Amino acid sequence: MNKKQTLFLSIHVIFLCFCAGVTAEIRLPGVIGNNMVLQQQSTVNLWGWSAPAEKIFITASWSTTVDSVVASGDAKWNIAVETPAAGGPYTITFKGRNTIVLNNVMIGEVWVCSGQSNMEWSNLNKVPQMLEELPNSANANLRLFHIPKTTAENPQEDCAADWAECNPGSLNGFSAVAYFFGKQLQQQLNVPVGLINTSWGGTAAEVWTPEEQVKNDPVLKTAAEKINKANWWPNLPGRAYNAMIAPITSFNIAGAIWYQGESNTGTAATYDRLMTTLINSWRDEWKKDFPFYYVQIAPFAYGNKNVGALLREAQTQTLRVPHTGMVVITDLVDNVKDIHPHNKRDVGSRLAAWALADTYHKENLPYKSPMYSNMTVDKDKVTVYFNNAPNGLVLSKGDKKATEFYIAGNDKVFFPADARIERDHVILSSKQVKEPVAVRFAFSNTAMANLFSKEGLPVNPFRTDDWEVDTE
Repeated sequence: MNKKQTLFLSIHVIFLCFCAGVTAEIRLPGVIGNNMVLQQQSTVNLWGWSAPAEKIFITASWSTTVDSVVASGDAKWNIAVETPAAGGPYTITFKGRNTIVLNNVMIGEVWVCSGQSNMEWSNLNKVPQMLEELPNSANANLRLFHIPKTTAENPQEDCAADWAECNPGSLNGFSAVAYFFGKQLQQQLNVPVGLINTSWGGTAAEVWTPEEQVKNDPVLKTAAEKINKANWWPNLPGRAYNAMIAPITSFNIAGAIWYQGESNTGTAATYDRLMTTLINSWRDEWKKDFPFYYVQIAPFAYGNKNVGALLREAQTQTLRVPHTGMVVITDLVDNVKDIHPHNKRDVGSRLAAWALADTYHKENLPYKSPMYSNMTVDKDKVTVYFNNAPNGLVLSKGDKKATEFYIAGNDKVFFPADARIERDHVILSSKQVKEPVAVRFAFSNTAMANLFSKEGLPVNPFRTDDWEVDTE
């Protein structure tokens, strides 16, 4: 080897060593950063990238222990750390060849907030309550992490987002439903709350479900092929999941809230199966059986008959999945020709009530809508019984007659029913139906019934038959 070749080789080695030093620095994912909230009194993951075999020391200011981890051969590291009861602010220091110090870290409750446009809508969509709320929204104990709309063909390990304290700037464009949910949790629990907003208007549930879970199920695969294609949102299974859910599945959470379904009305028959798959797959990825609370879609004048009713029915069936809850909002609509009801505060409040009662065990808090239990028939009268109405049922203030009850005989022709309320049950009859066999309540796209529990929650729409439904 001549001198020129030796010099070139030496320079090349020095260059490679320099590059290795540059690329070997500790790097953290977006979800682990300044201002974040970590789940309290639990084991949380801290992870990132560095040089292979590099030893990294982690010090959290709530503990006197110094933890350490050695990066794997593929330049990744992950360590489990125990968190204390809610509090803060704290610092977390990562020290290897370089040092990263995270500041203003809080310990509290973390919730993922996902779905389509009714979850996404914010002050940018002129939601009146958010416009009122925005100027006085500063709250150092409420933290926001807003994942931008992104897709990927394969599950990703990182996303381009940062944690921020809630204030008029960070709340600009953030989910209204998520905000009102988180604000109520923060006030009622008096602990820091972190909200991860990962939503995209127009998306079907398939795009939020791992691709293999859809494609390996013939029923779901066939339904996914019927998704209405559009240029404003992803249409293929798993695309939003890969980029907007997968990067945060190592981040410990308390639970998830979900507002979606409008884009699946065309495949309502498989929606229960799809949502069961989505919920279970998310829980598998998080390795945690976390609570999953969702919003039943609102009354809206869809182009096809009864598709909204069928989707609401499928959402009710999904309650069979353990640790789930559903918010009914048939009373929170101001215009059935607008698929985006403006009242997001009460939607978020009802979701918060589910979490406060079901997850955090707050007592004497009404949160479940009355649900159909069973019915009996005596000659020409039907008596319908309900769960979740401990103090009985009432009509909307000022109303004297219950609406949206229909009964039918064996001919399957439904007629409006006269209804008499007696505590937690309703007695129905119709002069046109001498031998009733089936009942439907608020079972249409636009039905806004006036029957409530005495606690003020609307009765869930239902039907007692399994007959074919007209969707022309």
